Amino acid sequence: MRILIVDYGMGNLASVYRALEECGGKPFISENPDDMCEADGIILPGVGAFGDGMKQLRERGWVDAIKRQVGEKKLPILGICLGMHLLSEIGYEGGITAGLGLISGEVRRLSSMDTTIRIPHVGWNDVDKEGESRILENIPEGSDFYFVHSYNLIPKDQEVIVGKTSYGEAFVAVVEKEHIFGTQFHPEKSGLTGFQILRNFLRFCREG
Repeated sequence: MRILIVDYGMGNLASVYRALEECGGKPFISENPDDMCEADGIILPGVGAFGDGMKQLRERGWVDAIKRQVGEKKLPILGICLGMHLLSEIGYEGGITAGLGLISGEVRRLSSMDTTIRIPHVGWNDVDKEGESRILENIPEGSDFYFVHSYNLIPKDQEVIVGKTSYGEAFVAVVEKEHIFGTQFHPEKSGLTGFQILRNFLRFCREG
């Protein structure tokens, strides 16, 4: 499967590339939105703030292209960390900013009544499954993944939530809506279980 990794200046491109290669995919990194026409699926990585991420996507011509290829033509997409946030309708990190609108909901800062909880949330944490999921196939319940984030996605539709994690309070760790997937954690940095996430995405791109 040819998987396009979106290069908009805000992602761990090399680690995602290597992980996809190890999982049997044929990744390529691109700064050109037109290259989505040659892809079987796309990965939207991301490290940084929501506002900055959308600014970079807009300035580099990705927003309309992603909405067209993913929203209209149903090209599979996996958003990782900030990339998952950008799938939403609106974010509040770095100012109020409209997102890609592929998942109904908003992105807000993690909150907790527990004063011992530090933000950002950094490190390994377990994910509890919520219902059936293709992206979480063959992933044991309670598997650990690597997180680095201060904000979380809050979907309007609870049915898109397929995984949750607790850090002071429960938050959404994995979303799935038809051909649209998102992980709050970094599968490329999460060992064998993270690689299984990527294999599941590759299989979906191949089989639908």
